This record gives sequence, C-alpha cells and structure tokens, in this order.
Amino acid sequence: MLAKVEYGGVQKYIKIPQIDGNFDFQNFLIEVTDKFSLQAQLVTEGVLSLTDTSETEVDADTFDELVKSGVRNFKVGYRQYPITDIAITLDESDSSVIPDTSPSPASLPDPPASPASMPDFTAQSPASSISSDSTIILPTTRNRKRAMKADLDRDEARKRVETALSSNPKGEEIIKEYDQTKTLSVGTRKQMVNILVAEMVETYGRIPPMHVRPTYALGIVTLFPYLQDPYSKRGYEHFYDPQANTGYLAWRLKTVQRNTHDGFRECSRPDFQDSPTTHRESLLTGDQLLGEECREALSIMRHSTDKSVVSEKTRATFDYRQKLVHDQDATASVLDVFPRFLDTAGLIEQDFSMMFGDHVSGRFLARWSSDFKHRVITECQSLPSSPYVDELLAASDLQVENDYGWDSDMSALLLLLHLLPPTSKGQKTPKMSSAQAVNHVVRFIKEGASLTTFLDKVDARQPFLLCIGEQKKKIARFFIVVDQKAIPCNAQTSVAAFDVLFKTHYVFSLSYDEALSAFYTFIQTTIYNIDVGTTKETPRVKELRAKLLQDHYNVTNSQRSEHS
Repeated sequence: MLAKVEYGGVQKYIKIPQIDGNFDFQNFLIEVTDKFSLQAQLVTEGVLSLTDTSETEVDADTFDELVKSGVRNFKVGYRQYPITDIAITLDESDSSVIPDTSPSPASLPDPPASPASMPDFTAQSPASSISSDSTIILPTTRNRKRAMKADLDRDEARKRVETALSSNPKGEEIIKEYDQTKTLSVGTRKQMVNILVAEMVETYGRIPPMHVRPTYALGIVTLFPYLQDPYSKRGYEHFYDPQANTGYLAWRLKTVQRNTHDGFRECSRPDFQDSPTTHRESLLTGDQLLGEECREALSIMRHSTDKSVVSEKTRATFDYRQKLVHDQDATASVLDVFPRFLDTAGLIEQDFSMMFGDHVSGRFLARWSSDFKHRVITECQSLPSSPYVDELLAASDLQVENDYGWDSDMSALLLLLHLLPPTSKGQKTPKMSSAQAVNHVVRFIKEGASLTTFLDKVDARQPFLLCIGEQKKKIARFFIVVDQKAIPCNAQTSVAAFDVLFKTHYVFSLSYDEALSAFYTFIQTTIYNIDVGTTKETPRVKELRAKLLQDHYNVTNSQRSEHS
C-alpha cells in the first residue's frame, strides 16, 4: 500500500511496510528517511514527527489503525523541543552551565524546501555528550544554511531548464502542454530532452562534467513537479541517474557523443560544414521579436493584406524562424508557422540578405552572365557528344532557332550540371545520369495544367524550380517547390529564378540534393563565395574552378604587369 508523504513542500509516494498484517510505524519512518535522503538517526533519536493533514501527530500506537481506516496522506517534520541553543562548558575544578547569549530559535529548524539538502544531526544528545573540557552547540545555523543552499540549487536548476526551453521555439509548446495536461507526451518529452542536451553540449562541450548533468534532471522535476518519480530516491533518476549514468538525458548525450565520435577521433581532418544548414545570425541590427511580441507578429502576418507589413514582420521574426528551421523536430512545420512564404514573393531573398548582406546576395546575378556562362558553354563543347548535351548547347546559342528547349540561361546552367555530374555513393546505389539529375533542379508543366495535381505527386524533400508556361523558353510563372508546397517567385528570368532556388536551401536550412552536391557546392563557393575553405569540395569542383577562372586570372595578372 502507498501513502503520499509531504516534506518541505515536496510530495512523494512511499510504500507502507507490513509486519504480521499490521502497518509498521517505525519501518515506515525509515522508508521516509530513505526516500527523502534524510539521515537514519533522525528516526532512532525521535527527531522526526509524522502528522496527518489536520496537523495531528501520528505515533506508533495509532498508525496502523489510521492507515486501515483510509488515512493515506501524511506530513513529516521535526519534533519541537522547548529548549534554546546553549553552550555547555565543563571544567574539572568548577563545572558550570553558561547560557549562550547569541539569539537563536527555540526549536530545531523548519524542513528545507527540498530533499536535496537535509539536516545533519551529527552532534550527540546533551545527556550523552557531557565530557571534560567539551562544548556542544546545537546545529541549527548549519542546517539552516544547508537548507538555504538546497533551495538555491533547485532554483538555479529550474531557471537553467526554463531558460533553455524558453529560448527554443519548441520549448514554449512544451511548457504550454505541461501547463494544460500536467504531463508530457512521449514525443514532447523527447523534444525537451533533445533541447536540453543540445544546450548542455553547447555550454559545456561534447562531454559535459558529471556534476552538471544531474542539475538538468533536477531542473526538469522542479519546473515540472508532476514529472517526479515517487518511487526513486531523488525523483529525477528517470531523466538522469548519477550513480548508473542512465536516464533519458544520459542516453541522448551518448547518442550525440557517438554521432560526433569520428570527428573527435581524427582531429587532423578539416572541420568541414554543411553550409546550407549552418546556423547564422542576422547581419542586421534591427530588433528581433521574441515571446509574446513574436506571437503577436505571427498573428498579424497571417491575416494582413499589406505586403509591406508582412515583409516587416517577417524581418522582425528572423531569429525565431532560424531557431525553428534548425530544430530537427520543428523544421518541417516552418511553412505552417510562416504561411505567408506561400503567397508573398520576395521573402526568401529578404532572409538570405539578412544572413549574408546585399553584396553577397547579388553576386550570382552579377557574375553568372558576365563571368561564367560563356566559359561553361565553351567547356561543354569538349564533352562527348550526346543528344541531351547537343540539345542544351544548341539552346544556349542565341543565334540558333530554338522552339522546344530551355532558354539560353537555363540551358547553360544545366550544362554546368553535365560538367559536375552526380557520383555514385556505393555499389548498392545506382549511379544517376546528368540527364536524370536535371529533374532535381528544374521541372516544367504547361500553362493550364493543375498545380495541385502536380504537387500531390511530388515526393522530393529538397527544393527544385518549377516553371509554368507555354514553352520551356517562354516561362510565365516560377515557383520553388518545398515539401509539396509551391512558393511563388518574383523572378522574370530563369537565371533569377534559379538564384532564389539556391537561396531557399539556406533560408530553410536544407541540405543540397545528394545528386547535386558538387553542382551546388561549385555555385556556392565559386560564384557566391560563401564559406570558402570550410566547405568540403570534390577534386572535380576544384579542377573545374581552376579551368573556368584561368582566363580571368590571366587577364588580371597581365593588367597588373602592365601597370607595374
């Protein structure tokens, strides 16, 4: 049978021991001291007192009868002694009792606010501790300090967990779910653990100190008291057990450490990053909205018909959106939280400019046609002849009549894909041809076809460009397709539309399509000049850059020689 026992404001269920069919009072108190981490001599010395909910003291004579009558709720505290703190000094020649003049309470200390800090009654009782040349001080001050420290530890742990959750977009939903249900679903609990472990690793490194880990577990059950385990010693061992190094936090931490183990083992390897998914702060200094202000801005954006208001509120919620897209559990819902991306063109370009600045944002449009397009076409003329390459070369030539293929700019971009074709990732993965990879970059449907029907059949996670028009070379509308949703594009040309497609990866933290990794990496590092030196590049990417830029640098060097 279980009883609910309250100590210092904390409640726990404790099993009531039975001996010969009777509920045993003494053994029950021992269970209480064990559950709340109290010292066992508190029971033997008669320091602890047990009361019912009416504050009536319960003793060994009445305990069994009360439990059998249905009483299941008790409070544990300290017995009140009618004494004051005294100093007892004994001398062989002249024994005397000297009152301690320092102010002190007339009883043992009140219970601390939590079982994390318990009084330490190590001094012997006055009757048994009188000896020659000895002084005895009842330890009220020391116990009060320990209780205060325990309160501070719990408060610090709670604040740490609350801050970590509040700074994460998903954290507010976790707190809201607990407030409504007084519990957390399995999925929500996993999200909470992931957030806290990520914060722990970010603050303390890949292997956080052992003394730090229980703090997060204590903070969880302090912030969410109904998540305490009444059968465990501290109440939080299911989140982290310091003795066994187990629990949800420990398991998640081991997973994170295992996933990053290879990188730590071989420290000599360059620390390459997946550029589109790297978390980036806004370069602009404008105020970013959080908390209630952010929620208010989301509501205004959702209902406003003024595009300037939508743009302004989108800019003000950039940091919140970045946290959302970098949260593994929440990133899929970003277009549900920010639906105006689906009907307001220009928001992707705005976010990208906030990440890198207008200068970087404009590099592709400024450099593609003047510095790269003709060089790509020239380089492709040396490729082995094939119907698809020949068709793209013909379409890229403005002097050749073209009624069925893409326009010159899109044709040149797709020729670049042939210079950086997909590579096989292993024997079990069939190699994709460049012609097949084109569908991962751009697709075409004729004007009048159902966009909804088309989107229902899309199964790609990575974004691609959708062109709608009467012919491939005469496109009326451009869309960026992400997660079976079509984001409108302001672009008037195919090269401008592709510029938005590339930026979509960064705005929504999406890795490049595996088949297009070399293709996009070349554009990223060579044309946009983003994360040069920290992005992993294949030898083919580096070789092509050397070829295409050779003429440019030769001209630059000759000009420098003329001026020198």
